[in-house]
Amino acid sequence: MTESDRQSGLVSVAVVSAAYIAAQMLSDIASLRIVVIAGFSVDAGTLIYPFTFTLRDLVHKTAGIKTARWLIVAAAVINLLMAGLFWLVTKLPPDMQVGAQLEFGRVLSPVWRIVIASIVAEVVSELVDGEVYQLWVNRIGMKLQWMRVLTSNSVSVPLDSALFCGLAFVGRMPFAVVMSIFLANIIAKGITTIISLPWIYLVRERKIKPEVRIPGQDR
Repeated sequence: MTESDRQSGLVSVAVVSAAYIAAQMLSDIASLRIVVIAGFSVDAGTLIYPFTFTLRDLVHKTAGIKTARWLIVAAAVINLLMAGLFWLVTKLPPDMQVGAQLEFGRVLSPVWRIVIASIVAEVVSELVDGEVYQLWVNRIGMKLQWMRVLTSNSVSVPLDSALFCGLAFVGRMPFAVVMSIFLANIIAKGITTIISLPWIYLVRERKIKPEVRIPGQDR
């Protein structure tokens, strides 16, 4: 690999990683609002969150599964810190010369149940997505890149939706509304997966070695 190729690879990882974390943060903020789209109740984070699965696959493709795992954990920590910052800001006394500024708290004060549900669902589903992606590489190799993404997302998308809806809304909303949110999530994320499939060809393939488990040794 030439120095130019190495630099190009580092730039690709940096850009895709930044896009992944940004999408995670925006989706967590938007998830605080439930909207109606085509007759379905939908948490607004669904409008952007599904793209994170393909963005994670891009990181996996260019930097390997270990980097992708660390990125997932980093995004979870950043989202938790973001929620903590919003909570702190809503608790600090406002400058009354400016006004009560109640709008900030009404919009961005975290609903911790939703925050925790989002982070748990994100971490579990994204890690599973990575394992399915890696399993494809181990068993089939590097061909059919679009099918890698489609296969890994077909497992992680329903898992993410089930975890999020179950932890955030079951027992808090009518079951019919929860099921509406769950089904809408599946449909929206499925459509987004199809739209984002070509993204996998935007970055150069890194030769991903199959993970081999050696008895008595850590991975």
